[in-house]
Amino acid sequence: MIRRIVGWFVLVPLCAVLVVFALANRQLVVVNFNPFAPVDALTSPAVGVPLFLVIFAVLLVGVLLGGIATWFAQGPHRRDERHFKRETERLHRELEVARRSPELPAPLGAEQFAQSN
Repeated sequence: MIRRIVGWFVLVPLCAVLVVFALANRQLVVVNFNPFAPVDALTSPAVGVPLFLVIFAVLLVGVLLGGIATWFAQGPHRRDERHFKRETERLHRELEVARRSPELPAPLGAEQFAQSN
């Protein structure tokens, strides 16, 4: 419940700021990925895109690339986690088999340990 309330207190103002940002940056800009394009071709207002869309698109690409990089960086940790999970399951199976099997003779030295305690 508290998490939800805090989420609302953070998300609502953040959304309001993004809307105000978008309204303040409505002017059209030319997006060009060719640095060798002639300047005359860039001045046509018909091919403009609102500045806030360009900024939001760049932010989205950055978040996606960061998420992908993090996913690859955590690969060894996920692999270790799978290994330890398999090992734990194997040990639990061995323990269950040992508990269900008839009493086996105690290991050497177990009687002395039991008598000392």
